[in-house]
Amino acid sequence: MDDWHDVREQLRVFALGLPETHEDHPWGETVVKVNKKVFVFLGMDERTEKWDPSFTVKLLSEARGHALTVEGAAPSGYGLGKAGWVSVPFLAELPETEVLLDWVEESYRAIAPKRAIKLLDDET
Repeated sequence: MDDWHDVREQLRVFALGLPETHEDHPWGETVVKVNKKVFVFLGMDERTEKWDPSFTVKLLSEARGHALTVEGAAPSGYGLGKAGWVSVPFLAELPETEVLLDWVEESYRAIAPKRAIKLLDDET
């Protein structure tokens, strides 16, 4: 698999290409939001002593089970895991990037308002 920075950048660019999205940097991390709500957490730009590179998405389908099979993946902390959020380490052996992009899109669809989802569906 590519360097984790490359994979992270592919996810970021894809997420920002979805309707009505924008990037934000709360807590020093990169997130992508739709309608002021985060749908993908991309973490920090560099690994630190306290942070290993990972991304977090909201998955409500069988994709959640698939994501949790990635070594080191886990339901997200702070109670988010109960709502379907999964944190996936970039340094693990990841599925193909196309699968990761599907996870980002599923998370977007779980968070985005209906008008934005309609815009996305009209594009395809």
